[in-house]
Amino acid sequence: MDYILDGFIKAIELLINFDKEIYGIIGLSLFVSTSATLIASLIFVPLGCYFGIKEFKHKRHFSRLVYTFMSIPSVIVGLVVALLFTRNGPLGFLGIMYTPKAMILAQSLLVLPFIFGLTYNLAMHRGMEYKKVVKTLGGGDFHSTILIIRELNSDIIANIATAFSRAISEVGAVMIVGGNIKGQTRVMTTTISMMNSRGDYPMAIALGIILLLISFAIHSIIYSFNVED
Repeated sequence: MDYILDGFIKAIELLINFDKEIYGIIGLSLFVSTSATLIASLIFVPLGCYFGIKEFKHKRHFSRLVYTFMSIPSVIVGLVVALLFTRNGPLGFLGIMYTPKAMILAQSLLVLPFIFGLTYNLAMHRGMEYKKVVKTLGGGDFHSTILIIRELNSDIIANIATAFSRAISEVGAVMIVGGNIKGQTRVMTTTISMMNSRGDYPMAIALGIILLLISFAIHSIIYSFNVED
């Protein structure tokens, strides 16, 4: 048990002393996950609202497909991106494999079904009343989408925060497309996994503490929005 206590003490020291490597890893993790979540949100929040209130044939089957993709394993997403962007892949000429760009792309693809699905479900169950109001004023689905985003913004922000939590805590996709290269593509989850296998517990514990704090902050945001509602 002494090695656990010793690991915690050294982890706190690394954080307090602003260890350059650790804070570089934290910074890259936040940059990649934030960028991926924002990219996916800007595109798929409006689309989720639009399709949620849109009446079309086979919508029930479409909903099942959306909910299925919400639970797609991160390693599958990483594998798909790797097959496309590897040197011999169809998009290999872009040269983004094992770079933060590939990691952002992988995480964007990972969270977009999540963001779309949560927004789609929200609009389908709570957006129809806004659609009726807009329809009586002569507006269409486009105007209804804008109104839903405006009126249900707190719920949408909570959904985005949930998606960000999924992005920053995943390890499979970023490990495959990033390669966990020191000083370039090493993020918190991949570092924790690697350090644990090496028996280097202080750094793993330090990054674990940061991940827990981020998780606490995210769920505090979600809780605060739910309380306001």
